[in-house]
Amino acid sequence: MKTYEIEIQRLKAIGHADGLVEAQIDALVQPSPRNADGAAPTTVLRMTEANARVLQALLKTQLTELDKRKARSQR
Repeated sequence: MKTYEIEIQRLKAIGHADGLVEAQIDALVQPSPRNADGAAPTTVLRMTEANARVLQALLKTQLTELDKRKARSQR
């Protein structure tokens, strides 16, 4: 399994289609170094607090729009 360190530099846009939420971002992506401590390999996503707050607001907007499209019985 390939693992990466992903650092979000900028969130450009977010949208949804066909059941997927897609984000357009500027990011620095580098292969993750091997862990010497024996921990399971994993991909790490890093962002500033400001970017995290923007992402949260954008996701909340997209999820609200998706909920509006669902039938009342599915909410």
